[in-house]
Amino acid sequence: MNDAQPKRAVVIGGGLAGITAALELADAGLAVTLVEGRPRLGGLAFSFRRGELTVDNGQHVYLRCCTAYRWFLDRVGGAELAPVQAKLDVPVLDVAHPRGPRLGRLRRDALPVPLHLARSLATYPHLSLAERASVGRAALALKKLDPADPALDGVDFATWLSRHGQSDRTIEALWDLVGVATLNATAPHASLGLAAMVFKTGLLSEPGAADIGWARVPLGELHDTLARKALDAAGVRTGTRTKAEAISRGDNGGWRVEVAGETLDAEVVVLAVPQKETHDLLPDGVLDEPGRLLGIGTAPILNVHVVYDRKVLRQPFFAALGSPVQWVFDRTDSSGLKGQGQYLAISQSAAEDEIELPVAELRARYLPELEKLLPAARGAEILDFFVTRERTATFAPTPGVGRLRPSARTRADGLYLAGAWTATGWPATMEGAVRSGFSAAGAALSTLGRPHVHPLQEAA
Repeated sequence: MNDAQPKRAVVIGGGLAGITAALELADAGLAVTLVEGRPRLGGLAFSFRRGELTVDNGQHVYLRCCTAYRWFLDRVGGAELAPVQAKLDVPVLDVAHPRGPRLGRLRRDALPVPLHLARSLATYPHLSLAERASVGRAALALKKLDPADPALDGVDFATWLSRHGQSDRTIEALWDLVGVATLNATAPHASLGLAAMVFKTGLLSEPGAADIGWARVPLGELHDTLARKALDAAGVRTGTRTKAEAISRGDNGGWRVEVAGETLDAEVVVLAVPQKETHDLLPDGVLDEPGRLLGIGTAPILNVHVVYDRKVLRQPFFAALGSPVQWVFDRTDSSGLKGQGQYLAISQSAAEDEIELPVAELRARYLPELEKLLPAARGAEILDFFVTRERTATFAPTPGVGRLRPSARTRADGLYLAGAWTATGWPATMEGAVRSGFSAAGAALSTLGRPHVHPLQEAA
């Protein structure tokens, strides 16, 4: 802080990880430049215009236990725009039940863990009495696991669930209902370590941990507009449409980042871009096995957007069983839709089988399913139907991925990695992205000898 010339930092990537790292470094007194190849900030959690609508590329939610993302919202001044439920309440509609559609709810009360979910589970109509009892036993066994145990990383979640008496129906109606949305993978394709982390933190840590929050405004307002204001206020020089082309050693042990028409010199560089892009930009020798980054796979998310001429859903969201539909959200107000219509977004995680299907085929598949789930949609006019596809939405949380995820530090002082795919202990979530930004900035400041308190410890 007392240096005549402040240390310089370049952050490559303007997603949540890069924004977080840039804010932390700037707050510590570094002169920070953030470069992003896209014309906007926010990474894969962004908005765009479609006619009069402002559309999120996909539905993003977070939980009360996501303390890092909540810090991010506070830091950019957006916490009130993305509030959390007062108490967990998830409507779950099964349209394939032999006796007709059945609505259940996953709710919590104020009792201590794990009793906070006991009443809801006892009346959950999508499982038999024996299946509900088996869930309680599996939850107690899950609570004893250590998600950081490397042995868990090599086991798939479905195998563990089967060993603990969970039927296929129980996995579908409960474990995958939550797991697919948070892990972007079904139980057979998810690391037990990551699944244990999700369920222990979200459902078995404290009563309110799984209360759901989501943006009541377009994501671009939070992750681009407000984030850019926060960066400007912190003194960060932000360049969009500015793609990093190369990183090399500079003079006096520093770094040089080549961007179009300019060379940026810095003592600190944070690479906060996806794993393949990171691999391609890394200088030789800074990771022991850089090829391992290419072993971290990706998983897609498909979002189907439907605008009706009338209101067909009275809940803010619901989850579905017995249908290809996974989760449905009402995005009417946040999109700016005027008049009597309603805009619904269907969020489809682990969408490998559908991600490349033509729009016409997806329309023929999903509109009848929505009519089964929502009787009010029958006969409603479709004002608009469109699809957004994120083919590499997240890293794939497959068994064994933990040993491939690198830490924030590289072998070279001054060069750090960030991104939800790095070793955060979390799956690919907004929470994991922000935590990775903390780790990269903290490692850089530690190497520079700068006093630094972790933001979450500071908040505590």
